[in-house]
Amino acid sequence: MPTDPSTRTHFRACNLCEAICGLEITLDENSQILQIKGDALDPLSKGHICPKAVALKDIYADRKRLKTPVRRTKNGWEQIGWTEAFDDIAARIKEIQIAHGADAVGTYTGNPTVHNSGTLLTRPNFLRALKTRNNFTATSVDQLPHHFAAWTMFGHPFLLPVPDIDRTDLMLILGANPLASNGSMMTAPGVANRLREIQRRGGKFIVVDPRRTETAKSADEHFFIKPATDVYLLLALVNVLLGENLTNARMDLMTGDEIERLRQLTGNFTPEQTEKTTGISAADARRLARELSAATTAVVYGRIGVSIQKFGSLCQWLINVLNILTGNFDRAGGAMFTAPAFDILQRAKKGVDVFNRWQSRKRGLPEFDGELPVAALSEEIEAGNIKAFITIAGNPILSTPNGIKLEKAFEHLDFYVAVDIFVNETTRFADIILPPTTGLEVWHYDVAFHQLAVRNTARISAPLYEKTDEQRHDWEIFEELANRLTAVDSAELAAPRNPLEKIALGIKFGVYGADGLTLEKLLENPHGVDLGALRPCLPERLLTADGRINLLPDLLLGDLKRAAREFDEAQSLTQNFAGEFDLLLIGRRHLRDNNSWMHNVERLTKGRNRCTALVNPQTATEKKLIDKSLVRIASRTGEIEIVCEFSDEIAPGVVSIPHGYGHQRADFTGDVTLNNQGGASVNDLTDEFLIDELTGNAALGGVPVRILV
Repeated sequence: MPTDPSTRTHFRACNLCEAICGLEITLDENSQILQIKGDALDPLSKGHICPKAVALKDIYADRKRLKTPVRRTKNGWEQIGWTEAFDDIAARIKEIQIAHGADAVGTYTGNPTVHNSGTLLTRPNFLRALKTRNNFTATSVDQLPHHFAAWTMFGHPFLLPVPDIDRTDLMLILGANPLASNGSMMTAPGVANRLREIQRRGGKFIVVDPRRTETAKSADEHFFIKPATDVYLLLALVNVLLGENLTNARMDLMTGDEIERLRQLTGNFTPEQTEKTTGISAADARRLARELSAATTAVVYGRIGVSIQKFGSLCQWLINVLNILTGNFDRAGGAMFTAPAFDILQRAKKGVDVFNRWQSRKRGLPEFDGELPVAALSEEIEAGNIKAFITIAGNPILSTPNGIKLEKAFEHLDFYVAVDIFVNETTRFADIILPPTTGLEVWHYDVAFHQLAVRNTARISAPLYEKTDEQRHDWEIFEELANRLTAVDSAELAAPRNPLEKIALGIKFGVYGADGLTLEKLLENPHGVDLGALRPCLPERLLTADGRINLLPDLLLGDLKRAAREFDEAQSLTQNFAGEFDLLLIGRRHLRDNNSWMHNVERLTKGRNRCTALVNPQTATEKKLIDKSLVRIASRTGEIEIVCEFSDEIAPGVVSIPHGYGHQRADFTGDVTLNNQGGASVNDLTDEFLIDELTGNAALGGVPVRILV
């Protein structure tokens, strides 16, 4: 079919979620977008896109998106120049740090950061210039247990195993809904088809979750599990493998008598002992373990549902242990490591300590990889330990535990800067907002998600639109601020350095550089290049001090004792919460959502109300609820009003509320964020004192709540 000479086509990767789908964007002669569809020639996504992809156009064209700095005044927001904004910010930060110390400044970084290579590669230098230990990110409400397990077992927080979904015969999925997420911590665009392919080749996939999710509905089997008890199911599976001698571990990757020690440590967690706690029968648990052992290839995958609970780090450790014990680690069809073209581990050192080098001052929560747990943020501000604050692409009032308390804390800051493109529930408190370019205006290379992809590929995205003279890229913002914080006088201010230079060098000297892969070659291949399936790489890729897998890290074994002590309490989790809170709260994610930052796009928020509280009909009968009626749900920290929706998709005794809503705050009308789907914030119910005690990661799953009619 002949092409229309009045149109042109632009190819790039979507940066709105972890799937990094390839896009084909058609424009008219005036450079207006006519269509966004999947790039059929992308070697990773192969034409797949989800509904979020079209939002790139909406974000770019949003008339309410900030493009120049603004300052908050008594009469509203006023526009200011970039030089004035940079100078004012640097002066105020220096003034506060001189008076109160470097740690008087705090930072919070939201998850959009990892979707933008400019921010990802220049933010670290900015943080070094700040010299503060009070750095917080979305990691500790999302994925910290993944990184902690990776560091303790394999030697680095980003040495993260990925399910080789395209070659596995059996996949056990816990606390994950990849049909909605497209594979979080597992970049797998078109994951629905990838899962169907498992079934087509005679295999199967199984889901364990307190909700019959979209993924569970397509699975061969689904098991309801009581929230926050996954650790005991995983221990039971390990118990069966060791008790029945069903292991096939590579002993060359480990040391000493670790298998025998593990047998002793898990001896009391038989399926018969754990079934009351988890709700999964002993017979089913034994069968699952045996099937994992017997399958030609198998992989266990656990995501946010098993991370954001009080034993999240133990869960991620045990998932790795299961893959190792069954012989499905560093093996096709099992859990494998990627070989990315731009490898953030390229210069990583072995045996580096990144845990508990300092603690939060109020509660003593541990640092990990330069970050403190965000559960400590509100109390640190309230105590006066943080007097100035900087948020980077984040909305922590809606996305971190006890948002009500954090909202009140923000009112007490002496100075607050936001790097963001919108006024939202958090940035409305900012003194100055610095808006970067975004999406279609930036060069982008998926630094993080090629590191987590189920196939090795590489792709560089050029800008579709040039920025205006009034705009600044994210890397320009961070470089300018860092320069001002470190320079003695204005004559020393260096020009910002484009991170594209770093990407080019990383690719040139990376694993494929010897074969001729360069940034220039990627530019010649706008669909991306295929670098092949995941391949075995151990022990060479391990970064532990002795070059072996640490199967039994001391830190995790210490926490295993805590799990054992709480075992009796876990057996009555859903029966009695101090006589008041008798239900357990979990979250959920929708395909058209990616936390609060996607709710500015009307085409993604229109339609039925998705911010509802799902309850089982049995629970509804017990509580005398009316379907589709407003109810009040309360926890220790607060109370929200939300529509109650009956569904047999949710287990009895459980309430499910999606994350990222709550745009109709009492004193904020959402002059930017759409209000037709304002909803309620689940983080007005979550508790900053419910944490994974080992790491401080927020335990957002299994929060005790009650329903008030």
